[in-house]
Amino acid sequence: MNTPPSQRLGAGTPRLSLNRWTLRTTPIQEFLEAAASHGIDAVGLWRQDVEEVGLDALRRRADDAGLRVSSLCRGGFLTVADETARAASLEDNRRAIDEAAALGAPTLVMVVGGITREDKDISAARARVAENIAALAPYAETAGVTLALEPMHPMFTADRAVIATLDQALDIAEGTGSDAVGVVVDTYHVWWDPALEQAVARAGEAGRLLSYQVCDWNLPLAAEPLFSRGYMGDGFIDVPAITRLVTAAGYTGDIEVEIFNEDVWATPADTATAIVAERFEQLVLPYATPEHEDDHPFS
Repeated sequence: MNTPPSQRLGAGTPRLSLNRWTLRTTPIQEFLEAAASHGIDAVGLWRQDVEEVGLDALRRRADDAGLRVSSLCRGGFLTVADETARAASLEDNRRAIDEAAALGAPTLVMVVGGITREDKDISAARARVAENIAALAPYAETAGVTLALEPMHPMFTADRAVIATLDQALDIAEGTGSDAVGVVVDTYHVWWDPALEQAVARAGEAGRLLSYQVCDWNLPLAAEPLFSRGYMGDGFIDVPAITRLVTAAGYTGDIEVEIFNEDVWATPADTATAIVAERFEQLVLPYATPEHEDDHPFS
C-alpha cells in the first residue's frame, strides 16, 4: 500500500488543500502563489493544467511555490462500449496515472462516465466501469498511484458518473482486489445519501478512503448545476457532521476545498483563498481531529 496520507502532510495550514477549480479562471501561477501566501501547502491539480503548462514545468512551479500535489483530476470516463473507444480511454487513463506520479500526487480522482442516448443500459455501463477499473489497477499499483472513484449526485448520472453512491463505488473498488483502488468522499455529491454514515465507516474499515473534498450545496441551482458549489457554510450541507464521519473512519490526509462557482471565480484570488481558509478553520478543521469525534455525528 502507498504511504498513508498522514505521513505526507507538510507544515502549512493543517490539512487544507486548495483544489485548482476553486480558482478555475485564475492563471495557474497566480493560483499557486495565492495558496502559498495563505499558508496552504497542498493543491489539487487538473489535467488541463498539465496540458497548458507542461508536466515538468507544472511540477517545477508547484515545487518552487513549496506546494505538494494532493490529487490530480481527472481520470475515468470508462463506460464506452465500442472496443476502439475503450482502448483509447484506457490508454488515456494510463497517461493520467503517469501524470499523477510525475507530479507527486498520490491519488488520481476518477469520474467514471455516464451513458448515451443511443446506449441507455446503465447496468451494462456500470459493469464496464468495474471491468476497466480492474484493468487499470495493476498499472496504478506499479506507478504508486491510487485511483479514487468519485460517486456523484444522481442528477449527474447521465453525463458524468453512473456511480451515485459511496456503496456503489466501494463495491467496484473492492471487486478489483487491489489496494490501489478506493473512493473519494465529496460533500457536494454524497451529503444526501441516507446510507452515508455506514458507507463512510465501510470505506475506512476497508482502507479505501483515499480523499476527502468539501464545499457546500447552494440554492437556487445554477444553470449548470455543477457550478452550484459554494463556500462551506453558505448552503445546506452539514460539513462538520460529514467531517466527523470521515475522521471517525480513520482518514487523516489532506482535505481539498473544491468549489465550482462563477461568483467565486469572479472574486480576486487572494480574497477567495482567504475566505476558503477562514471557512476551513471554522467548519472543517475543528471536526477533523479524533478528540472531536462523537458516537453519532448526525445527531
